[in-house]
Amino acid sequence: MNDRQRPAVESPVVVEAGVVRLEGHLALPAGATGIVLFAHGSGSSRHSPRNQFVAERLRSAGLGTLLIDLLTGAEEEVDLRTRHLRFDIGLLADRLVGAIDWLAAAAPTAGLSVGLFGASTGGGAALAAAARQPGKVAAVVSRGGRPDLAGEALAAVHCPTLLVVGGNDDVVIELNRNSLERLGAPVKALVIVPGAGHLFEERGKVEEVARLAADWFARHLGAAASATYAP
Repeated sequence: MNDRQRPAVESPVVVEAGVVRLEGHLALPAGATGIVLFAHGSGSSRHSPRNQFVAERLRSAGLGTLLIDLLTGAEEEVDLRTRHLRFDIGLLADRLVGAIDWLAAAAPTAGLSVGLFGASTGGGAALAAAARQPGKVAAVVSRGGRPDLAGEALAAVHCPTLLVVGGNDDVVIELNRNSLERLGAPVKALVIVPGAGHLFEERGKVEEVARLAADWFARHLGAAASATYAP
């Protein structure tokens, strides 16, 4: 399907990821040039207000978005007590890989370049998933992420990767600096947003994240699409 002919879509979806079915929300502006799959952070969900804000800005830039819950309802109940599943990067990456495959097969999104936006522990999961799907992920953005949790997978990430960290998030800044050096991506960057904490709750800070993410994805998902359709 030519992207100019791609119709607008907005609906709840159920994403089959391996043996589980994950609830999500798919939104495509008319003529979408790519789609961004969100990997929420520890203890969060597809209803995260910060991720919802970023998703809205991405759609304004002509990109589709898919926000999903990476855990099932039963797993969420367990995680509220134990807090261990939110740090199970292998499990979360498995779910993202399943969602990437779902996007490639679903009629509204088939053929679109895919980006991953990860927050907190979701940043590590997004990078681990990108390492497993080298030909299917065109770009990654991590917000206040824990890329270090991707471990050895960092060296196998070859798509353009942007790490965004709050200037007041001292420990996470160092983790991101170290991870940047280990990333295999030839195009990579670390942006530190002054005055922002781990959650970017300060005035105007999540807006800056949204601007950075929209610029990164518009540039690199567009480039991937051009390469795909080049004669």
